[in-house]
Amino acid sequence: MKTDLPSDLAQLLGGLAPADFLRGWWHKKPLLIRRALPGFKPLITKTQLFELAKQDEVESRLVSRVARTWDMLSGPMTSRDFRRPPDEKWSLLVQGINLHVPAADALLRRFSFLPYARLDDLMISWANDGGGVGPHFDSYDVFLLQASGKRRWRLSPQTDRTLVEGAPLKILRRFRPKVEYVLEPGDMLYLPPGWAHDGVAEGECMTYSIGFRAPSAQELARGLYEHAAETVVRQGFYADPRLKPTQHPGRIDKDYVDQAIKLIGQFQPTRNMIEAYLGSTLTEPKANVYFDAPDQPLRAPVFAGAARRRGIALDRRTQMLYCGRQLFINGEACAQPSAVLRKLADARCLPAETTFSASDLAALHAWHGFGWLHLGDVT
Repeated sequence: MKTDLPSDLAQLLGGLAPADFLRGWWHKKPLLIRRALPGFKPLITKTQLFELAKQDEVESRLVSRVARTWDMLSGPMTSRDFRRPPDEKWSLLVQGINLHVPAADALLRRFSFLPYARLDDLMISWANDGGGVGPHFDSYDVFLLQASGKRRWRLSPQTDRTLVEGAPLKILRRFRPKVEYVLEPGDMLYLPPGWAHDGVAEGECMTYSIGFRAPSAQELARGLYEHAAETVVRQGFYADPRLKPTQHPGRIDKDYVDQAIKLIGQFQPTRNMIEAYLGSTLTEPKANVYFDAPDQPLRAPVFAGAARRRGIALDRRTQMLYCGRQLFINGEACAQPSAVLRKLADARCLPAETTFSASDLAALHAWHGFGWLHLGDVT
């Protein structure tokens, strides 16, 4: 269905309204979008990408293949790692480019018709001719934007998930492609979870992956209980005032197990507890994220005046979400957020002349001191 949309969003989804895309394709079937970003140019050069991969705070991997033998090297890389044999097919993958390159963060925010709670990061993969990471499937949604060169994508809805034994990656052993596309700069391919795919470079190329978080039930349960262990105070102790002599000291008695079940069973996670866990977890900075606090922190009155004159913007590394009656920023909770702070979470910036309450300014001033936000529109 065609609709009147902002031109960039309409182009990004091939003329589809976000609601139509979500209803017809999201989590359901692939979508090829030719010229999603016509005239698109890479946001960084190959040299800049390789330099990022050498940094300790940047997550990177180098995947290589000679004949049928696969290898993977985790970063940080060195210049020597990029000197590969002529017959080797290889690909460099660098995660979290949006944390280091403002233009990459701006590209990621073009997908804000989807919740930030689901949006993960922008990864760039560079590959030489024939390079790739092998046929595989992901458990999350992904948009694959071709930035330079060409890449041939082969897709399959197959359910056979048998993997190549001994490979350092989860490579499908029996990949059966049903359709294929060659993407050129500006073209984009959306893939839902579970669709097997294999992308092979035709000449040198760079591909941008906009990925989405999809935690497993196991991850959510483990994380919730770990969160509860740190934040919830349980009452009661094990007690056995009627304990009798035993002939089997090595046995855990039934009474001990029954009482443990009763004590543990008192824990029933509430909706507020789950909201607090999700908010703190989804905004928790990744291990390689660091913030730059101002060299000379501003006094509160000076900050307040500057915020009104210049506006404020979240640092591109800051994660800010709200749920129920709480707002979360970089893993910290803020109770009873105002409409202004909710707007900041949605828009990631507030213009000059915004009206701030005293409590808003107190929170914003503290966050500015941590380097979580900046004055003006700098991200």
